[in-house]
Amino acid sequence: MATPAAQLPDNAPHLLVVDDDRRIRDLLSRFLVTGGYRVTTATNAAEARAKLEGLSFDLLILDVMMPGESGFELAKAIRETSAVPILMLTARAEAESRIHGLELGADDYLSKPFEPRELSLRVANILKRQLPAAPVAIETVRFGEFVFHIARGELRRGEEVVHLTDREREMLRVLAAAPGETVPRLALAGGSASNERAVDVQVNRLRRKIERDPANPLIVQTVRGVGYRLVVVP
Repeated sequence: MATPAAQLPDNAPHLLVVDDDRRIRDLLSRFLVTGGYRVTTATNAAEARAKLEGLSFDLLILDVMMPGESGFELAKAIRETSAVPILMLTARAEAESRIHGLELGADDYLSKPFEPRELSLRVANILKRQLPAAPVAIETVRFGEFVFHIARGELRRGEEVVHLTDREREMLRVLAAAPGETVPRLALAGGSASNERAVDVQVNRLRRKIERDPANPLIVQTVRGVGYRLVVVP
């Protein structure tokens, strides 16, 4: 069953389909909306330009053989100011034509006639390549002569395992997940405002285990009025 455009989530990718053939525009629009995309259509390059001025798109699907300004010409002009992904559609199957489209900056090329499912897969692959790389999770943090393994909650000084209480371990996990960044007391208190007062006491106990001079801490530093931060030092 097709997904009505009104029911699509706000973050659904927005595609612009530019083709002078109404049947193809309607077919692609229905199929892509069914696949979970928001779709806007244009009949020619001039209409596409107008849509591009007022709307933001995640991917453009451009027909090459359009009257007036061709899809090649439109893609070349778009590439001068935008890196939006472009998928070219054409009745031409010649390698030279495909290469020309790619040289202009198109991300992919599909010859007509094509299976709608193949188009959907190509669109999905292009959009997937545009996603930012997932941040690399921090596994260990080193400070001074200590190494803290976040997942295991294990603190070591060389080969020696340093004993931590459950609260010390959880606080160190929170601090180590964002080294150098200020962590509010509430976050160190596990989200409970009633535990905030106990945080200072627990931090002092933790400092006695990892600081050379707990009275003048270099590793777990106080951010007055806010919380604490873990400073990675050599």
